Amino acid sequence: MGRKYNPDLERRVSSFAMRIRDLREDHDLTQEEVANLLYIGQRTYADYELGKIRIPVDSLIILAKYYDIDMNYICGVSRKKAPFPKDTPDF
Repeated sequence: MGRKYNPDLERRVSSFAMRIRDLREDHDLTQEEVANLLYIGQRTYADYELGKIRIPVDSLIILAKYYDIDMNYICGVSRKKAPFPKDTPDF
């Protein structure tokens, strides 16, 4: 039995994929540089940006801290680019 099409989920997935790509490009980084930050291969990171596979939450947290951007923005929950909260534990 296949999954039902969920347009809201599809929009959110494509939103975070576009946002992590835009953040990488805004910081003049290559996919390989970001992949190294996450300890993954460049192809895996490329698949994150394409929305082919979901990015793990711990990787989202690392990116949010690295770019100093709130996870709500990366995940497409908010359009506001707020800074990453400063009172969080280190990863």
